[in-house]
Amino acid sequence: MTEIRLLYSRHEAARQLSISVRSLDYLIAGKQLETRRMGRKVLVTRASLVRYAAGNHFTIGSDAAAVASGESCA
Repeated sequence: MTEIRLLYSRHEAARQLSISVRSLDYLIAGKQLETRRMGRKVLVTRASLVRYAAGNHFTIGSDAAAVASGESCA
């Protein structure tokens, strides 16, 4: 029987989302993922991982935005 975990360490959460731990830290800092603290350990909730994975996360960088608007990047 497979157990369903409610909380994941930062490394485990990053692996679940197929991103780096640094990228996960940016998501946590930006309040895009819900966390719980147990002492000094930061744990990411399963619900927030599922919610984040189900969403669309398309952002246009400054260079891409300039190209789209017809401006030069030089």
